[in-house]
Amino acid sequence: MINPIDSPSFVRLNTAEASTTPEKAISFIERDGGVIIENLISSELAEQIKNDLKPHFDKDIPDKYGFFPATTQRATGLLGISDACVELACNPFYISVANALVSSSFTFWRDDRQVTVSGKPIISSTVGFRVNPGGKQQVLHRDDNDYHPTNKEMPVMIGCVTALTKTTKENGATIAIPGSHLWGPERRPLNEEAVPAELQPGDAFIFLGNLYHAGGSNITRDEYRETVGIFLCKPTLRPAENQFLMVPLERARQLKPQAQRLLGYGLCDPGVGFMNYQDPMRVLFGVEDEETINM
Repeated sequence: MINPIDSPSFVRLNTAEASTTPEKAISFIERDGGVIIENLISSELAEQIKNDLKPHFDKDIPDKYGFFPATTQRATGLLGISDACVELACNPFYISVANALVSSSFTFWRDDRQVTVSGKPIISSTVGFRVNPGGKQQVLHRDDNDYHPTNKEMPVMIGCVTALTKTTKENGATIAIPGSHLWGPERRPLNEEAVPAELQPGDAFIFLGNLYHAGGSNITRDEYRETVGIFLCKPTLRPAENQFLMVPLERARQLKPQAQRLLGYGLCDPGVGFMNYQDPMRVLFGVEDEETINM
């Protein structure tokens, strides 16, 4: 049993240590709402993602809605543009954590017997962030607002923000409020309650969708911070970023089955996502494995 938070900070675990398991990370996420995982991916993979996303950051236009400060540049539809991002999205450690926390299961009667079905998380959105010098802080928010969740349903999504550059409090590291995933809707989050998730390239901050967080302010003169977020939701929900429009089918055909299912092509038993009353993994990609579902 893990004791309540003793100090307002997030636990740091390092994958280089044998004691760092998905189960250990899950225990801290359930308590604090998030955990920092050092060395989630190699610095080489982080550098490859950085190179892949550079032209997309450079051509981004300011967010007219106002959710992202004008100084923040973004890249989206990442599985469609970067093999390195596909590798990150399929990271075994993150997938194990996500499967444990945001899979879906349901038991119902089918004629004279009870049947229990389940489904694994799918991508809600993928986005790269570049916070430039002088960048202002985002407003504190919960990512799961898109899904209008009730307390009974939470958590409905999970995020993994991985550093491509060194991220510090000064250059705009993600800030979050430990324990705020347990708050009801009546409690307002305050900036002074938030702490930065400082990361080295390849480190990641994994957190629940109902944790209050924000992109931090970049008060430096010459540093920018780049991160990439892979956000997953329950398989019965509609993705925030339409993966079928962002990642062309021709590109999806080139990916491995795990990535295709993360994009939403798999069937969530008993019947979410079917095509001609068949599993699209079979119809579109000819995949026959233990996860292919017969309707």
